[in-house]
Amino acid sequence: MKKVAFITLGCKVNQYETNAMAQKFIEKGYEVVEHTEYADIYVINTCTVTNMSDRKSRQMLRRVKELNKKAIVVACGCYVQVAKEELEKIEEVDLILGNNEKNNIVELVEKFIKEIEKQEKIEEVENVMEQKEFVEFGNILYTEKTRAVIKVQDGCDRFCSYCIIPYARGRVRSRKPENVISEIEKISKEGIKEVVITGIHIASYGKDFKNIKEKEKIGKTGKEYRLIDLLEEINKIEGIERIELGSLEPLLITEEFVSRLKKLEKICHHFHLSLQSGFNETLKRMNRRYSVEEFRKIVNLLRENYEDVNLTTDIIVGFPGETEEEFNKTYEFLKEIKLYKMHVFKYSQRKGTKAAVMKGQIDGKKKEERSRKLIELSDKNEEEYNKKYIGKEVEVLWEEEKNGFYKGHTKNYILALARKNNKEGKSSNLNKIGLENKITKARCIEAGKDHILVEV
Repeated sequence: MKKVAFITLGCKVNQYETNAMAQKFIEKGYEVVEHTEYADIYVINTCTVTNMSDRKSRQMLRRVKELNKKAIVVACGCYVQVAKEELEKIEEVDLILGNNEKNNIVELVEKFIKEIEKQEKIEEVENVMEQKEFVEFGNILYTEKTRAVIKVQDGCDRFCSYCIIPYARGRVRSRKPENVISEIEKISKEGIKEVVITGIHIASYGKDFKNIKEKEKIGKTGKEYRLIDLLEEINKIEGIERIELGSLEPLLITEEFVSRLKKLEKICHHFHLSLQSGFNETLKRMNRRYSVEEFRKIVNLLRENYEDVNLTTDIIVGFPGETEEEFNKTYEFLKEIKLYKMHVFKYSQRKGTKAAVMKGQIDGKKKEERSRKLIELSDKNEEEYNKKYIGKEVEVLWEEEKNGFYKGHTKNYILALARKNNKEGKSSNLNKIGLENKITKARCIEAGKDHILVEV
């Protein structure tokens, strides 16, 4: 039996597509192994969000050949879409596939192997994002034991000035609702309790539906079928107990959206709102479509409707033209609204974007200083928020046991840890009930920077 291994870089969309590719290999009789093991085929699902992502992609492509010099190394994903010529120069790479070819990966790899055996040179397919509809992988059941990533949408047409992804992923393409529901229904029968709804820009879900059948899918407000309509259908699926939303465009969060969302008891009370900057002029240069004032209202709206809401965000520091005053305004705004966690990125020039040629590029040391300052603020916010739970009861979906602790997440996505053995070294109650993939009540007894310690 031939062995195949995967390395996934980047977002949850890539993780979903890796699961889809793995399932296709399994269906053809291949064995999926860890990427650190010997394999006949290594598939690196690349990312190109930052220069660091590009570098990691290149490193992984070169490294895997060390495990098996005769292995077939396949490069696919977003970095392939925007830098095919660079990848062609890497000797270790045997086959280059674009995002629109992932669903045919087994056939393409086997074709490549046959042609190698015949000592014929493969003619690679052009990787231009021309597809007009969502590329359907079918029902993907290969996933983690407690949660499944569900891709509902691909592409983006927002064209933020710093972002290369619209060029790598193409325009907005939404997955048909019946296909999403079918996949989740099958996943629920596998015992999976949580689904993570993901896409490149899930706030745009449904905007591209044009044919008559799709137009018949009308939401309660009389508008065309959108994300909230899909979530209402997912919420009805038996066996699924939690629905986690991926990164959200802040402007999706309206009073109408929240009024319908809060009726869905399975929605996790964690919302990742991509802010990027806390200063209006910087947001304008980024081509973001909202203001700081609008973002503040969105945060308040969610906090008014979810008592235990957990809000996280992305922030870019060192964007071209970001003065000390602009950064300080961002810092003060973030200090004011006090989000649970901030994922801080140092601005990275992406060739082909508007920001790459903007005046006022920021020195690397200054980016590092600003990044460190925001990370310190984020760590402080996270720990203070976690300490509020000491003595309180939480609901935890348990995922795995590792290094003497059981690990899980609360419904608002705080990492919860429980000791496998109590302080006296005796086996805890957790060992008796078998926690994996179970939801239980637990009481918080301690809190750290990035987790809470609980006992069941």
